[in-house]
Amino acid sequence: MNVSSVLIFPFHRMCSMTRERIRQVLLAAIGLLYVGLLYPLFTDLWHSKWLIEMHNEECEPMFITFFVALGFFLLLAARKPEPYRTLIAFAGWQGLSHSAVMIVQTVEAYNHGTPRDFKDVIIVGAIGIILLVLVPPKQHPPLEPEYAVRRNPGA
Repeated sequence: MNVSSVLIFPFHRMCSMTRERIRQVLLAAIGLLYVGLLYPLFTDLWHSKWLIEMHNEECEPMFITFFVALGFFLLLAARKPEPYRTLIAFAGWQGLSHSAVMIVQTVEAYNHGTPRDFKDVIIVGAIGIILLVLVPPKQHPPLEPEYAVRRNPGA
């Protein structure tokens, strides 16, 4: 055992644990943000805002429902992210694709003389990128040591 491995191994392990903890905290924060959309969803439905104020725009409550459900699953993934790799990747790609559609809508709104703010496009896109960065690396099964005795049932 050399000195460098003794000094570097604990630091590498500590960095790995820190990365895992940051991943868990960010997943929980994004999950809570999405679950927090329950309040606007409730007010939209309770006061019929989607029907009266939004001129029969029934898509928004259904759209918010998707984020709320995804938020609960991201909260589950925050405890142990590795088994939820595909869920985290899905949430990230969904955020990026949603942001891409909102970019097109915003550009079209400007082309038709209706100014629209870009803040939500940037926020949703940033969340998508963050989620894609948070996807844990794929866990490979441990390799069998070369010195292991292999039993050959046919011999």
